[in-house]
Amino acid sequence: MHIYVLGSAAGGGFPQWNCNCPNCHGVRTGTISAKARTQSSIAISENGTDWILLNASPDIRQQLFDFKTAQPARQLRDTGIRSVILMDSQLDHTTGLLTLREGCPIDVWCTEMVYQDLSSGFPVFNMLKHWNGGLQYHQIDPKQAFKIDGFEQLEFLPFVIQSAAPPYSPHRHDPHEGDNIALIIKDHKTQKQLFYAPGLGKIDESIMQIMRDSDCVMIDGTLWTDDEMQQTGVGVKTGREMGHLYISGEGGSLSYLNQLERPKKVLIHINNTNPILNENSTQCAELKAHGVDVAYDGMQIEL
Repeated sequence: MHIYVLGSAAGGGFPQWNCNCPNCHGVRTGTISAKARTQSSIAISENGTDWILLNASPDIRQQLFDFKTAQPARQLRDTGIRSVILMDSQLDHTTGLLTLREGCPIDVWCTEMVYQDLSSGFPVFNMLKHWNGGLQYHQIDPKQAFKIDGFEQLEFLPFVIQSAAPPYSPHRHDPHEGDNIALIIKDHKTQKQLFYAPGLGKIDESIMQIMRDSDCVMIDGTLWTDDEMQQTGVGVKTGREMGHLYISGEGGSLSYLNQLERPKKVLIHINNTNPILNENSTQCAELKAHGVDVAYDGMQIEL
């Protein structure tokens, strides 16, 4: 299984266009050691030629330009992207579908709850019907594995996770199963497994067992502390209120990752305020000491 990180930042990217927090100001002025990042999305493939997008970020045009394999140029109009899987209906994971309109019809896999959001509060499925048939909806049953034509060796097993529907969702404050999923992706040729969960509000024993059984875990790394947005003065909500588990301290994701010996451990969906973006920070050094990688745009992993 080939894994390519198209984007590794949380909503707004890094630096965020209107933010002058120490990280954003520092990367603009070159006063900190940090890489600019686009909004989170990955692509996976079993043959290195045909790819599935996991989420479609607003930055997708630049991401696909940088990802040269996505344009094999076999004919006048061409792409290596075969399907899109949506983990949720957050704007930073779905607005890229609008940019892909020239390539319609496009197969899009998502849960019924995500489809409802994208047909009502943000009706992208309805809007894109006018572009060559638009988005072709394939329903994900949150409790049932599925396969995608053309990717015979890959099996996708959804896993319902605790998080939140986006602010625009008609049921933002009325959570439903299927608002957010993680994915267990198994490559039956290599017998390797990826666990992908860019939005993760809680880790319990069932998730721990999945991570123990995986060869790579790529999970939510949005915030270092639960009150980071408040401490940096850029917001009032905690990570948990936004559906994101913080990294550090008791009960943070790092305390769980430290219990894992087998998998490669990667944090993705990093908010612009997170000190781990500064490669010279003590927080970044702590992750390195514990064998945890911070995802960056263009990162490649092979399982």
